Formats: sequence, structure tokens, C-alpha cells
Amino acid sequence: MNTNTQQNSGPSHRVGNKKTRPHAQSKPRTDAPTRAPATTSSSAKPTQGQNRSRRPAHNGAQRPSRPSHNRGSNGPTRTKKHLHPAAGGKVQKRRPFHGSKKHVDRRPVPKIEGETVRVIPLGGVEEVGLNMCAVEYKENIWVFDAGFQFVSEAEMPGVDYTLPNITYLEQNKHKIKGLIITHGHLDHIGGIPFLIARLGNPTIYTRNLTAIMIKKRMHEFPNVPTLDFHVVEPNDTMMIGDLEFYFFAVTHSIPDCIATSIRTPHGNIVITGDIKLEHKDGIPVPGEVEHWAQVTKEDNIMLLSDSTNCENPGWSIPEPRIHDNVDEIIRNAQGRIMIATFASQFRRMIAFMKSAESQGKKIILEGRSIKTNLEIAKLAGKYTPADGVIIQAADIDKYPSDKILILCTGGQGEQFAALPRMARGDHKYVKLNNRDTVILSSSVIPGNEISVRNLMDLLHRNNVRLISYKTSDVHSTGHGNQEELKWIINTVHPTYMVPAYGYHSMLKIHKRLAIETGMDDEHVIVPDNGSVIEIKGKDDVTVLPMKAPSAPIMVDGFSISDMQHTVIADRQLLSSDGIFVTVVSINVAKKQMQKSPDIISRGFVYLRESQDLLSQARGIIKRVTEEQIRNSDGNRIDVETLKKQIHKHLERFLLRKTNKQPIIIPVILVV
Repeated sequence: MNTNTQQNSGPSHRVGNKKTRPHAQSKPRTDAPTRAPATTSSSAKPTQGQNRSRRPAHNGAQRPSRPSHNRGSNGPTRTKKHLHPAAGGKVQKRRPFHGSKKHVDRRPVPKIEGETVRVIPLGGVEEVGLNMCAVEYKENIWVFDAGFQFVSEAEMPGVDYTLPNITYLEQNKHKIKGLIITHGHLDHIGGIPFLIARLGNPTIYTRNLTAIMIKKRMHEFPNVPTLDFHVVEPNDTMMIGDLEFYFFAVTHSIPDCIATSIRTPHGNIVITGDIKLEHKDGIPVPGEVEHWAQVTKEDNIMLLSDSTNCENPGWSIPEPRIHDNVDEIIRNAQGRIMIATFASQFRRMIAFMKSAESQGKKIILEGRSIKTNLEIAKLAGKYTPADGVIIQAADIDKYPSDKILILCTGGQGEQFAALPRMARGDHKYVKLNNRDTVILSSSVIPGNEISVRNLMDLLHRNNVRLISYKTSDVHSTGHGNQEELKWIINTVHPTYMVPAYGYHSMLKIHKRLAIETGMDDEHVIVPDNGSVIEIKGKDDVTVLPMKAPSAPIMVDGFSISDMQHTVIADRQLLSSDGIFVTVVSINVAKKQMQKSPDIISRGFVYLRESQDLLSQARGIIKRVTEEQIRNSDGNRIDVETLKKQIHKHLERFLLRKTNKQPIIIPVILVV
């Protein structure tokens, strides 16, 4: 049987060789939601088989479906009208695409019973980012990570980022015994300022560098309660609530990462966080093997492991190789060196600065996040540059060009970041020339391809020597490739496997990797956000048909809510088709319009070239208004009915004439 939670319906499904219902015997669903046709009559009601659940309103804006934003919203579905050629000019409703996910049981998650242990991914298993997972046992809940996810303006205009939905945790916050943070990247700690108070301000268990990074971020949120930290070290074992936790070191692109083994009555649950392996020619180095030595000896019932790079075959490039290659480039460069990297690549940033310092170069830091991370490195004792090594950009001309290294942000082509400003010639102090070497020590984030290409074009117009990860080993991922993930599975040797930290497609590929190592298909569970996995015994693991709420929370300025979907849908309509406002003044006593209707339009059509269109629109408004006045009772005008009639007729007219659907706002002034 396939244990993916999308297949779950009805009673909870037993996972395991002996107690699993054979797939061939499973009855076909007669009530499964089907994808609605692209167009249906505006008067048609949902039939059996169509999804009647209340979905996030932004789906109706016809944005491409995104898995992380289609979960369990309680907002009404918005529909977008259009004229179908076969409909004879009749306005139709376009139904939003809900993806191919199966029916979700909307019943509340039942109370946990007996010795049952629950694992509930609340974010990070349908996207990269938004990481949060909860483990529940009796009167205990432990929360792992509290990250956020950046969103694009095209997807969610005006939204800063999204957070995991913590409704289930808020309902049970009296049980929360601690928040375990695996490492200091924002997709694991970014949600803490917004969520920690709502979780009851539990103790945060993490390593020293991560604790410092969280504290540094909290300076921007002075109204959040003071946080309580418990710093852990590798190989620490401690009781947190009713269960014992074992912490061990793992490798990622930032120092002080920890994985956790929770010792439950049914065996250990191992949660890795983001992870890769240090290796030499495909053989993990002794230090890496030592990290996992204790875990491999124990009885591990379940492994939750990083899936981010599971599509990449073989082994990842070892980070020390990147350091050595860049060190050689720095040593041989004839002029200035600019290195653009992710500020989150903490280890790499420190390695580059150490290399430059050892070669007698001066370092200029350009980018707020890079400067912040240097302060954190000093506080954590990871790196403190010698006096005079760090200089200001204003002093760049005081030193020979071959003695300058600039560590900067902007490798993704961000418009106002340091490197793009240098490439455009907008930087106040740094002007590029043909002796400069620019290293892009980062890969291209999906969606940034055009901006990175434009950046590279600008850099080449300045005749610099450009080195990227495509031409040299100057960047390596922080996540393990396929052979590393297999090694982890073989080392932990879990009875059950839960791929995590990635999109659904990544999790499915990770599942295939686990099967290649010898795991049973039924023992690899691919979850959705909100899936509730119950462990009742070594051969008794179930996935409940009901889910914890998982529609992401939006951070929109000072507003933090999971009910902003209607606002986002309106913003998308405004950005695509604009707004069309008509103002009608009516003299009730004379039962006539005061003047010709006023029209205000933004982002719809260019008014100077659309006078005929506006004239026809005024004619429609005037005709509808006069008809409503004639049908009015005495001196009373039904303003709401008039608004609806104007909206309906204008919508049809504008769509027929322009193939656009602006937001139409009729304003009626009665005097």
C-alpha cells in the first residue's frame, strides 16, 4: 500500500508488511474530488465529486498552483469570471485549479491516547523553507524549528513571507516542552519572533552559534518576550519532558548544526535537519562517521531526513574543495577580487576572510547580512579578524588593487544589492575595471535566472574576469546528494522513513532512494504539511486521514494572519488588469443624474488612447442608472442594486472589448 497521506481516507491506515491493506483490495473512491472543468456556468452549483471545501481565496486569482498555499484554508473560494466563446456572450465563472491532491478529512485531529507517539510535519514537506515539525507523546509536545519562507511579488503581492500554521500547537500549547532548533538559517529560525509568544514562549534548545543568531534577530523585535535558551552540545543526552533526547553534530553550510534522536518507547525518532556529508572521493571522513557512531548502534524506528538535493546523483562537492579553489584564485589575482555569496553560507564566508587575511589583503564587507554575520562570528568565537583587516569602502583607493577583497551580497541579481550596483556603476566607491575578478560563489535560485543573467551581462560589459559555479568549483550545496542520503539511511537503519525538507517531488525521489537501500515501500511515508503520523508499536504505524491545519500564515507588513487570501487575490487582480472606478451622482428629488458619470482608471488601459471605450462605458452606466431611476419607488433609490447592475454590465462590456477583467468599483452619490 502506498502510505502517502494523499491516499488516506476513512479509518487510519496501518503501515507495515503484515497489517497493511493490499493496494489491490482498496476500493475506488466515489467521493474523491475531481478537477473542475475550466469553465462552468455561473449558476452551476458544485456537484458530487467537486471539491466544496473552503479553499484559500487566492486560488481564484488563477495564479499557478503552489502546493504550500493550498492547504486547509478556511477562506471562501474566489472565482474569476470570463466570457467563453461558446457561451453566447454569457458570463462564466472560472474555477480555480486545486491541484491533484485527494480529499482531505476535515474532522479535527483526535486526542492522543496511551503510548502513542505522533509526528506532525507542519511545514517544509511541500516546499523548501517554512520548516516546522512537532512530535507529541502523552502530555508532551516538542517543536522542531520555526522557519519562514520568502515569497515572490508575482505569487503574493505585498506579502513579506509566510509562516507555518501553528493552530494545532496553539490549541495544545500547555503541552509544549521545548523548541529544538537544528541550525541558524532563516528557513529554520525566521518565524521565531512571530510565533514564540503564541507557542507559550517555550525553552529553546540549540547550539551556541544558533542561539546568538536568534538573539541578534530578536533585536529587531523589542516587543517579543525575552527568550529562554538552553545551549546544547554534541553528544549531550537530557530529559525534556517525559522523553530522553540525544543531540549529535551534523554537517551543513553553517557551523553548529545538530540532529536529534528522541528515545521513545517504540524506538528512536531521528530528525536530521538540513544535512550533507564531509567526504573524500565518496568516503565519509572519520569525523563524519564519528558523529553518527552512537545513532547507528541504537534501535531507530523512524528517520526524518533532508530531501532538498535528492535529485542530484552521486556526492556533493566537499566544502573544503571550494575553500581551496577560491584560496588559489585569491592568491593569483592581479587586481581586486569581488566575491558574491549567500550570507547564509557562514562557513564559506569565514573561510574566504581567513584566506584573504592570511595573504595580507584588506577586506571590505558590502551588504547588511554579511556585516551582521561577521558580528555573530565574533560573538560565537568562530572568527575575529585582526585589527586593520576590515576597512571601509570609502578607503578602497588608499590600497593597491591586488590587496583588496570585497565580500558582498547580490549574487542573485537583486536590484539594490551591492554587486549589481557595482555592475551598473551606481556604487559610490567601487568602480569596476578590466583588472577585477568577480566570483559568483552561489548557484542560481529558481526564479532568479533572468536577473542573474542580466547581472552577468553587466559584469561582462565592465570587462571583468567572471568566475561562476558553472566554470569552476566555487560553490557547493549545503545539502547531501543521493549517495549521501543513502549512506545516512544505511547508517541509521530505520524501520520507517519520512522524507522531509523539500517539495513533494523531492520527497518522492527520496522515497525511491530509500527503497533502493532495501526499505519496504510501505515503510516510507511521504507526508503533506499537517499530516499526522502515529507510532503505536514497532509494527504499528498509521497515518490519520484528518490533518492538522496547515494553510500558511502570511506576514503582510504589521499584519500576521492566515485569513489574508482575499486581500492577496485582489492585489493580483489589480496587478494584472488594474482598477476601473465609476462615480455616478443622482438627484433624487429630480429623479435624474446630476452629470455624466466620472471614470477613474489605473493600470487598465491608457485613457488618452481609449476615449471611445470610455464614451461607450459612460453610455452603459447612464442607461443602467436611468433605468434604475425609472423603476425606483418614489424618492428612494436602491443603491446596492444599482451598483450590482452597473458592475455586471460593465464587466461584460470591458471584457468583450479589451479581454481584461479590472476590479470594477461603482460609487453612487445620492443628493
